Amino acid sequence: MREQSEERFDLFVHGTVFFDVVFTGLESMPVRGTELQATGMGSCPGGIANLAIAASRLGLHTSLAAAFGDDVYGDFCWSTLTEQEGVDLTHSRRFSDWHSPVTVSMVVERDRALMTHMHPPPVPASELLCAIPPARVGFAHLDPEPREWFGTAAADGMLLFADTGWDEDEKWSPSVLDQLESFHAFLPNSVEAMAYTHTDDPHDALHALADRVPVAVVTCGGQGAIAVDSATGEQEWVPALPVNAHDPTGAGDVFGAAFVLGTLDQWPLRQRLAFANLCAALSVQYVGGSLAAPGWGDIIDWLGRTRAKAADGSSHAAELAKAYEFITDVLPESGRISVRRARATIARTSDAETHRRRG
Repeated sequence: MREQSEERFDLFVHGTVFFDVVFTGLESMPVRGTELQATGMGSCPGGIANLAIAASRLGLHTSLAAAFGDDVYGDFCWSTLTEQEGVDLTHSRRFSDWHSPVTVSMVVERDRALMTHMHPPPVPASELLCAIPPARVGFAHLDPEPREWFGTAAADGMLLFADTGWDEDEKWSPSVLDQLESFHAFLPNSVEAMAYTHTDDPHDALHALADRVPVAVVTCGGQGAIAVDSATGEQEWVPALPVNAHDPTGAGDVFGAAFVLGTLDQWPLRQRLAFANLCAALSVQYVGGSLAAPGWGDIIDWLGRTRAKAADGSSHAAELAKAYEFITDVLPESGRISVRRARATIARTSDAETHRRRG
């Protein structure tokens, strides 16, 4: 998409990498004393790795700073990120005798419940991130405790994006939003946005957040996404694409990565939202969080199928083909154009041997 410079990244992300195990097709959540059969399963790097992999598949030169254990889980996540997905881990570190964080995601009726096991980080975040790599955009997950690097990176010209997550204490302290002073964009989901702004409507939450950051985005699940770009005066709502969702794990991160790409390439707000909605919709149709993130090959295939259905007389497909016609104009001329999804599981030795023979 753009020439990759070893001296400057398109995107820098910092956070926790989890080894994710995703179970889908569950009819209900487990009940004590019972056993359930899942119809689908995937294993992949999770947490902040979702965003890093989604961005890399779209051609963004991405650097990730995180702690990794020296166990098998850490080996898998490290090798997947570097060898398969092309994510730079120069600013990440391996730690001996530290158990890699593990999350199990259980998907029921298109929603998920998470179970996580992790030990305290081996070093404080400030010690892990002793140097901030030069990057055009930085993406962070807002925690109650602010990070020192936010202000430093913004002062150096890095455009900062943020999302947040579920507040385990359910206090939803507005002080979390005070960290947005250094940020360009904030992309929470509607539940998080309303909780932190103490509003009862996603649109009210959006406008409250627009007073804090130049670009405020609220994702509303099946209802699409709404956003305000105060710098340009744009205000948009783009509906979600109707899809059969199997696994929503990591969909918000895929949305965020796609929105960053559109921002770097200076697309209008409506196109940024539409592209992010499309990438998220493509990701939830497959199992595996980060490894379900689409590459340009998946996007090109989707547009081709949609145009074919439109030619066969589908009015809905014709509307989609028209709405997403802009993709033709923004396709990269070089780079990772053909990248498609990888299988979201730990490979067998025979798979690796076959790949080497073919390569």
